[in-house]
This record gives sequence, C-alpha cells and structure tokens, in this order.
Amino acid sequence: MRLWWLIPACLAMAAGPVLFEDVTARSGVTFRHQASKTANKYLIESTTGGVAMLDYDGDGWLDLYFVNGAELKAGMKAGDVPVKTGAKFFNRLYRNKRDGTFEDVTEKAGVKGSVYDMGATSADYDNDGDADLYVTGFPRNTLYRNNGDGTFTDVTAQAGVAGKGWTSSAVFVDVDHDGKLDLVAVRYVDWDFEPDKWCGAHRDGYRSYCHPDQFQPISSLLFHNKGNGTFEDWTERSGFAPAKGKGLGVAIEDFDRDGKVDIAVAIDSFPQQLFHNLGEGKFKEMGFDAGVAYDDDGNTYGGMGIDFADYNNDGWPDLLINALASQRYALYRNKRGTFEYFSAQSGISASTRMNSGWGMKLLDYDNDGWKDILVAQGHVMDNIMLTQPLVPYLEPIKVLRNVKGKFVEVQAFEKPLAARGAAFGDLNNDGWPDLAVNCLDGDAVVILNRISNGNHWIGFALEGTRSNRDGIGARVTVVTADGNEQNVMVSTSSSYLSANDKRARFGLGTQTKVVSVEVLWPSGVKQMVDAGAVDRFVRVKEQ
Repeated sequence: MRLWWLIPACLAMAAGPVLFEDVTARSGVTFRHQASKTANKYLIESTTGGVAMLDYDGDGWLDLYFVNGAELKAGMKAGDVPVKTGAKFFNRLYRNKRDGTFEDVTEKAGVKGSVYDMGATSADYDNDGDADLYVTGFPRNTLYRNNGDGTFTDVTAQAGVAGKGWTSSAVFVDVDHDGKLDLVAVRYVDWDFEPDKWCGAHRDGYRSYCHPDQFQPISSLLFHNKGNGTFEDWTERSGFAPAKGKGLGVAIEDFDRDGKVDIAVAIDSFPQQLFHNLGEGKFKEMGFDAGVAYDDDGNTYGGMGIDFADYNNDGWPDLLINALASQRYALYRNKRGTFEYFSAQSGISASTRMNSGWGMKLLDYDNDGWKDILVAQGHVMDNIMLTQPLVPYLEPIKVLRNVKGKFVEVQAFEKPLAARGAAFGDLNNDGWPDLAVNCLDGDAVVILNRISNGNHWIGFALEGTRSNRDGIGARVTVVTADGNEQNVMVSTSSSYLSANDKRARFGLGTQTKVVSVEVLWPSGVKQMVDAGAVDRFVRVKEQ
C-alpha cells in the first residue's frame, strides 16, 4: 500500500511497511542553509552544515539547532575571515513547543554564530545541569555556555577552545575519567582561500571542488577541561598531534572493553583513524593495527559520516563509516578488540555501492531490538554528472533494516536531497526515533517516525555524580526475557557535523519486561537499575 497521502510532497516516501512523516511544513522550522557558493569553488562551500538535537531549556523535550555558512566572495585572500553579514546566514535555534511545533529563539538565545560554521556538538561541559553548545567552523570555533535562563554566553576566548583552521566535527568526552568533559575538535585539511587552486576540466571550461588530495592533512585538537571554565590544549601530550588526517566525522566507544573511552574519526581519502585510550589523557592512533584504516581492497575512501555501536548484539561495538559513490559504505565488525571489514557479508556493500553518505546513525528505528542504519545522502560535487553521468548529486535518505545482523534495504524516501548533517533522537518523546537533516543550500527537513507495529521500548536519561553530569561515556546494558542483550554507550556524537539525543534508548520487540539493566559509569561504578515498566524513559542517577 502506498502511503503518499500522509506525507507532504516535499518528502514523499516509497511504498513499503515503514512510515516516516515529513512534518517540516507545519513544524515552524523555516531554516534554509546558505553555502554562499562562488565561481571559485572554495572547498568549504561543499561540506557544511550540521544540526544538533539538545534540550537547551531543560524541559525534557529536544530542541533543534541548525548550522549555517557565511558570506563568501570571489577573490578572497589568505587570512580573510568570512562573516555572517545578514540574517540569512545566522545559525538557528528552534525551541520545541511540545505540541509538534518549534519556535525560532535564535536571537533571544544569542547563538546566531559569527563565521563560516560547519557543525555543532552539545553537552553539559561545566556540570551545572544545562546543555552547552560548541559550534565548529572556519577559521575558528565557538563555545556557548548555557546560562540556564534560555540564553547563552560566548565564552570561547576565556575557555581557550577557539582552535584555528578548518574544524569539522567535535565531541565532548571525558578522556581521563576525572568527571569533567573534555573536547575533541576534528579538523579537515590545511586550507585557506589562497592558493586558489583550479580543479576541473580547463578544456571544457568548468570548475569543480578540489579533491582533498590537493591539500595537506592536519591533526585533530584535544582540549582538557580544567574544571574552572577553562580548557588546556592537550593536543601534543595526548598523542593527537602526530596523527594527521583529513577528519570529518567523529564517534566514541570502548572498542576493546578495557573501561576507557576510545575515539574514531572518519577520514576523507586518507587512512581512517582509531585513537586507543591509554589512560591519563594519552592516546595511540591504531587504525591500521586494529584493521579499520582501509577497505577490504586496501584502499582509502571518502569517509564522512560515522557511528560506533554494537550492530549484531554480541557485546562488542562495531564501526560504520560511509563513503562516496563507487566506494561502498564500510562496516567493520569487532572481533573482541580488532576489526574485520564486513560490508559485503552484511549486505551493506550491495546496497550502498553507488551512494554518497553524510549524516548517519545505527539506531533501532522499528524497536525490534536490532540497530538499523539511516543515512542522509548526496554527492559532494554539485556538477558530478559532467564527469560521471550515472552518479547523482541529489539522493534520498537511505534506510537499511537490521535482520539479526544482516542489512536489507526495506524502503527509501523518494525526495532527493543535498543532505549533509543529520541528528537523530526522539523529538516527541513517544519512544520512536526521529531525525532532522541540514541540506546544503536547501531547506531543513524534520521527520517524525510514525511506525505503529506494537513493539515496545525503554530509554534511560543518565545523571552522573562522580562521573560527568551527562553520563557521557557510560555503557548501558539491557537484557530481555528472550535472552537478547543490547549495549549502548551514552554520547551525543557520531553522524556528520551533528549532535544526537543523549538518552540511551532500546527497542524491545514484543518483550514487555526487562530482566536486567546495568550502567557502567565512566567513574568505574557498576550500577544495577530496576527498570520497572517499559515504553517509558527512566531517569538514573549515579550512586
């Protein structure tokens, strides 16, 4: 049965059993992204922007923050700083009114941004109970501290986290387990407006965005939270400095189950990176040793979106990184601390061979107890069809259903998009994950999950005491009566340039009772939780 009559024409869905509804038109979200494209084809025009889901006002409902570009002009010089010269370039914060609509509170909140912004991440870095906001961009980043009254203060300078150059994604994570969230800022390439390289076909007179091979790699940055509102640059001492890459997405997990949070970075046309946490803020980059640096043919690929989660419910987190058309999305199956490239065996290779992915998440969209894949797509080159006629620039969102460890494309959205960042979470608190997508030079898209299959779910909102207030880095393990065991690490990171719902949520299928719930906090405390009834969110405070 075709469900077109339930969905606005701007994002119709193909026939199938899955029901997502585009509610953008009636949601009050009117954001339109501005890349400010020029004839120079500056590379930054092609990769922005992200979106964050955060509960900035603490009312228990997720709000939305969309990241925007700034004015670019032909002939810009090295060192020029692009600025937001008008309201059309503002980043936008929308407050969830809890009735299915959102209200633009950007200027009241003070978070419109100032430079050419890329993405955003959110967490309570000062442990005061409010969600703060870190915005990445070029040539610097911005830290907004939540004042707790609906407004934010730009504390970038005093906090010492502006960074420099081109930052793509970022993640708040307690790298040394001292109870304070540190900050990892992933940088893309060593780039400026000059030299203004020409890429494309001179003889045919068209210009294209340059391949990242034209630019030098650069290291990610690590800022250590000192607990007094300031951060210390630990890039050198942590081991991040020598590990140069071309980073776009970032995700966290404890891949070897040693109790310390590790960091994976999606890398564009350069070896993928996996930073093993050695303790005390020290890391070793071991993508090659762990088996995640290359694809199964030993090639690099255009890693953009990323997630780090246990897709096959064996208790060990796996790594998923998407790529450009003709490259296949990469699934690395965790074999107790090392990885095996598993895209072909899982069904992902066949389904994604001609796709280009950005924002992405492993999440259980149908609440059957297995994490599925949702990917926001679109090629990086807006004129790709000049050189590859069979590769589209615009693509629909892809949905791959997890059938006990095998992925099957069960439905696809019909509307093609130039999607970039995507955030995932439960916008209406009904237990079914939704998504918001930022589209390059296009209108934002807000999509609600309308599945009604009778499956059950449970979610957990953590509050750390010895650990960081958000419980980021905590592992939640749920076991149901049928013996299915699921694990989720609390985080707002993954996807591309974006921040997700921090609540740990589990689909339960037909199970109506949770046998056991264990929370392993970053402090090392193991806490058993009496979940009680299902189909609800449970608040858990560290004991």
